[in-house]
Amino acid sequence: MEAIQEKPAMLVPLRLVFAGTLLAAMAGAATASDLITVPVGSSDVAVPVATGFNWSGFYAGVYGVVQSSPARGTEVGAGIAAGVNAQLDFFLIGGEVALHGLTGDTIDTAYGQVTGRGGVLVTDDLLAYASAGYGMELGGTGERDFLAGGGLEYAVTDDISLNAEYLRGFDLEGGNPKDQFSLGARFHF
Repeated sequence: MEAIQEKPAMLVPLRLVFAGTLLAAMAGAATASDLITVPVGSSDVAVPVATGFNWSGFYAGVYGVVQSSPARGTEVGAGIAAGVNAQLDFFLIGGEVALHGLTGDTIDTAYGQVTGRGGVLVTDDLLAYASAGYGMELGGTGERDFLAGGGLEYAVTDDISLNAEYLRGFDLEGGNPKDQFSLGARFHF
């Protein structure tokens, strides 16, 4: 019987040693979690923010154009354009002056136009817009048109964008409506 009573008395110190070791290990793990701290609300750290393309400012560009009308058929040409934009959050307003030369089966001529546009940024780099303005044939019959249409413009770099645009020309004398398709590149500065 004595042997049975001695075993529990010897186990008590072993249990105390085991419990102490376990507590020490848990305390070490708890303090190890606080070794790396992250400052909260520190104003010294600059956080970079991706802002996307800046659409505001002046631009100039070149474009190719196809213009079609019942009286003249299909004419093709190339032109230059210059304009200015103002970006207001994800909205954009702007104006543009353009001049292009046209050649076709019936006559070679030049066409000038002044348009305003308003649009919305679909993404930071993609603009969808509506456009309206005034166009005039320079030489030839001197046709004058009210222009209305729209387009898409995509920023490929920080300074260059590509655009595709459709404009419908309503002859102010009621004679010769036009459909105008253009593809171009613009340099923003």
